[in-house]
Amino acid sequence: MLQKYDPRNEHIKVYVNGEIVHRNEAKVSVFDSVVQGGDAVWEGLRLYKQGILHLSAHLNRLRESAHAMAFTQIPTNEEIRSAIKQTLDANGMTDETHLRLTLTRGEKVTSGMDPRLNQKGTCLIVLAEWKPLVYDNESGIKVITSAIRRNGPQFVDSKIHHNNLINNILAKIQANHAGADAAIMLDDRGFVAELNDTNVFIIKDHILYTPFADACLPGISRGMVMDVAGKNSFYMREKNLSLVDFYNADFAFATGTMGQLTPIVEADGRKIGNQEGRDYFNKIVKAYEAVIPYACEKL
Repeated sequence: MLQKYDPRNEHIKVYVNGEIVHRNEAKVSVFDSVVQGGDAVWEGLRLYKQGILHLSAHLNRLRESAHAMAFTQIPTNEEIRSAIKQTLDANGMTDETHLRLTLTRGEKVTSGMDPRLNQKGTCLIVLAEWKPLVYDNESGIKVITSAIRRNGPQFVDSKIHHNNLINNILAKIQANHAGADAAIMLDDRGFVAELNDTNVFIIKDHILYTPFADACLPGISRGMVMDVAGKNSFYMREKNLSLVDFYNADFAFATGTMGQLTPIVEADGRKIGNQEGRDYFNKIVKAYEAVIPYACEKL
């Protein structure tokens, strides 16, 4: 779904490398590695009245991604929490807020690919916006299968939550031109990996399936659904899913921090789902939503 501009965000304050500044003054150097090569890692967070959902898990993944990328001077979780709190306090935000954390390798002494040119330490950016859930979770979304494949670990391991999202963006462009809301991305063997921006699940004969986290990001919302399934006696399996499995599912849905649980009602022109599958999905949604207040963390 096309996200809409919220006028409340016109004068938001942004945290950039230790300073809180107006959005119009938020800048990084043209020598920063995020500008030069998309050399950064990021996390998307959601603020509820009870706190930030799975904050510790997101911060740990950010730091693990940065460590895998051999960043130096990675901020501690406590330092990042402090930056988030400063940003939210500066904007008076307490609920219905999306936060995007970006940690770049930092500024280079001269243009180039070599990380040894990054001699000023990393740059942390905290961008917080008032934003509702990005999808219509009542009507659901329509998807197409993209020709762009999701990276396997032999190329760029999806467990690194990095800023170089060109393949995802190309898949989204294909979806836009096809009049769809999102794109299914396959792995190198032709199995469903994920959507261009979220993980996917299907329901078939009262069993919940999701692709192995090989070519897809093992998302935190994905993990939350799997945990909820286990604790509520929903039978859950990871499996290689083909498009035929997807087309013939009793129900299909996407999971993500910014959308929660979103029905996928059509794929490549095939209608997906039936009433029995929808009823089962509604039970999963109810169990998922009941956990949210307890999974949120205060700063």
